Amino acid sequence: MTLAKAVVTGTVYRAPEKRFTQNNVPVSAFVLNIGDREEMLIRVVAKRAALDEVVSGISKSDRVLVEGRLQITTVKNESGAERRIYEVDANTIESMGSGPSVTANASASGDDIVKFSQEEFSDELIGEDEIPF
Repeated sequence: MTLAKAVVTGTVYRAPEKRFTQNNVPVSAFVLNIGDREEMLIRVVAKRAALDEVVSGISKSDRVLVEGRLQITTVKNESGAERRIYEVDANTIESMGSGPSVTANASASGDDIVKFSQEEFSDELIGEDEIPF
């Protein structure tokens, strides 16, 4: 379910992982900690080719700003308990580190948008013990 436009800043909790679709379009995902005092994890998915360069330059502990659509997915784990996964489908990613600022904007043209199954990144990026909610 898509909720609304979201703009979040935080620290990269888990480094980006890149995969490719059948059409050789890069799809990257990383986990962002947006909490100040306690961990609050959000998955960021960059499905657009225009974001590939900035995501490639991101590593764990970097500060980033992400703008996109906030989505909430409910999944069941092996024990049958439901949990929510918060995800931002990124349109813009900006590195806020001490180095040179790198920004990428992706237009929502039909050529750049990639559809993938919800389970593609579900269990590999955020383990059950890492989600505080």
